Amino acid sequence: MTDPRGSQDPDSPRPRPQQPEQEQQHPGSTEEMEPRPDHGEDSYRGSGLLQGRRALITGGDSGIGRAVVLAFAREGADVAFTYLPEEREEAERSRRHVTDAGRRALAVECDIREESRCADLVDRTVAELGGVDILVNNAAYQMSQPKGIGDITTEQFDRVVRTNLHGMFWLSKMCLPHMGPGSVILNTTSVQGYKPSPHLLDYAMTKGAITTFTQGLAQMLAGDGIRVNAVAPGPVWTPLIPATMPETAHFGEQSPLGRPAQPAELAPAYVFLASDRASYLTGEILNATGGTPLP
Repeated sequence: MTDPRGSQDPDSPRPRPQQPEQEQQHPGSTEEMEPRPDHGEDSYRGSGLLQGRRALITGGDSGIGRAVVLAFAREGADVAFTYLPEEREEAERSRRHVTDAGRRALAVECDIREESRCADLVDRTVAELGGVDILVNNAAYQMSQPKGIGDITTEQFDRVVRTNLHGMFWLSKMCLPHMGPGSVILNTTSVQGYKPSPHLLDYAMTKGAITTFTQGLAQMLAGDGIRVNAVAPGPVWTPLIPATMPETAHFGEQSPLGRPAQPAELAPAYVFLASDRASYLTGEILNATGGTPLP
C-alpha cells in the first residue's frame, strides 16, 4: 500500500511466495516464468544520470542484466550487452528496451568463458559505441547440487569458475585501456559470498572471490580515477531460478521481507554506483538482500 506521503510498503506491490513449482532447462526463459519477472518495463523513469555514457553489460538478456540494460538506457547511456546463443529471443527484447529509449544498442552473442571472445567483445563495443565508460560484470552460472560436493562434476566446476571469474577478470583487464577518470567497473556478487548455501557451494565460492576482486581492484585503480564497486543481491526472481534450483515454491522466503526481489528492484543500485552521485564510493559492496544482515 502507499501511505499519504507516497512511500510504498516494500511488500505490497511484489509477488510473494509461494510461486508455483516450475522447472526449465538452463538458461531458462522469462516468458515461461510464473509470475513473470518485473524488469521495470512499466515503472522505471530515468533522469539523465548516465547521459552520454557507454556501458558494456554481460548477461543483459534477462534477469538483473535486462533490468540494468533498461535502466541504463533510460538514464541516457548507450548499451552493449552479451547473451548466449539460446538466449537470442530474450536478447532481442533487451535490445528493444534500449532503442525504445532512443539510445544505441549492441547485442553481442558471446560466451565469456573464452578469452578470445571477450577480446572480440571489447573491440566491437569500442568500435561501435566509441568507447567504454561503464563495465558491468553480471553474467553468472550456477547449478544446484542438493546432495553436496560429490555431485559437483569437474565440468560443472569449470563452467562456474570460468563464467563467474575468468570472464570478469578478462573483461576488466581488456576494458581498462579504454577507460579514464570517471569510468566505473561494477560487479555482481551475492549474499552467497557471505552466507553460502551448501547446495550452491561452487557458485558461492566464486561470489566470495568477486567481493575480494572488487575490493582489491578498487584500491589498484583509485589513483586513476576509476571506481570499482559491486552489488550483492539476495534472492532474485530470474530465469536462473527455475532453470537451476530443485524447487521454486518457497524461493525467497528466507529473506526478512519474506520474498525474492524483482530485477527492477536491483537496477537502481547499479545506476547509483555507475553515476557521479557515487563519486566517493569505491571498493564498496552494496548489499541488496531484503534485510539479511551481512558483514
